[in-house]
Amino acid sequence: MQTISGRKAPCPRNRMPAPCACRAAPGLGHNRSPTLQSTARLFKTLLLFAAIFACPACIAQPAFPDHPIRLIIGFPAGSATDIGSRILAQRLAQLLGQAVLVDNRPGASTGIAAGLAARAAPDGYTLFMAGNSNAVMPALQRDVGYDFFRDFSPVALAITVPSILVVHPALGISDVTQLVERVRAAPERVFFASSGNGTMSHLAGELLGYSVGSRLTHVPYKGSSLALTDLLSGAVPVMFAPASTVLPYIQDGRLLALATTGAERSRLVPDLPTIAERGVPDYDTRIWFGVVAPGHTSPGIIERLSDAIGRALDSPQTRDALLAQGMEPFRGSARQFGDHMRREMTRWSTLIRSRGITAG
Repeated sequence: MQTISGRKAPCPRNRMPAPCACRAAPGLGHNRSPTLQSTARLFKTLLLFAAIFACPACIAQPAFPDHPIRLIIGFPAGSATDIGSRILAQRLAQLLGQAVLVDNRPGASTGIAAGLAARAAPDGYTLFMAGNSNAVMPALQRDVGYDFFRDFSPVALAITVPSILVVHPALGISDVTQLVERVRAAPERVFFASSGNGTMSHLAGELLGYSVGSRLTHVPYKGSSLALTDLLSGAVPVMFAPASTVLPYIQDGRLLALATTGAERSRLVPDLPTIAERGVPDYDTRIWFGVVAPGHTSPGIIERLSDAIGRALDSPQTRDALLAQGMEPFRGSARQFGDHMRREMTRWSTLIRSRGITAG
């Protein structure tokens, strides 16, 4: 083998690869300057922070909920909404591992409670039990103090209160068909009682008249107790009332039940048909309630709450407790609740405008 300057030439097969230019370049690799090393570390740190903020889930968050939840309702203690809310709250507390405290803020057709909830922080710790009145009041009142779809995030439908169309036996009517015939023949002679203008017991009668192309004569009272008194005496022979209120009088024969007012038959009176079944298509004036959170509450919290409410309503204990109080579960997701509210607002607004209905 040839030699160069007295040394053997390296074998080509054993020749080491030439060093990369970047390794030999001054200021790089092991020869980095302190300034460039600091810059590289800063750049890596910035990349790490950017990755974390791009993925909020990567940041450790406390489990929800980690303290008690407040459920605001717009009705006084002892009302159907209050009783139903407390039954639901009890089961929710067991599922969520935190107390769910019912806060009664009655007044202004639930407007006081709604306004309080709308202004709360959107963190899932303040909820509001919305209902029919929140779908109806925007059509009855110019400014209710909130915009439902701006100020609230639907969480879940929860409870329905079945109602029954009842008549006094002296009226001489035993089914819905006969009542409709009487209303069409002499609307000014068929009187129905309600607990006040703009209430569901009022709108139920207006919707029946509207649906059959006629009108019943409305007699408003200041509360359901006074209306029921005159119904039982026969002074005002027709009323749309919660099943729990009138069932005892149906059972003792003082009132006749013609039909329920919901879209489906009630588990409380499964043998009683609906008004829709008796020839008034799409008739539905059930009383319902659903849970909402302040607007802009995170989807993750909405999903957690909605799931818990659904599981609570599926519980046999919750179902039986509601039925014992004249109520039924009305299960629906956040999206279903939002769709339901839009339909309710549209149909009640149409009825209220067409019939010239006012509040108060």
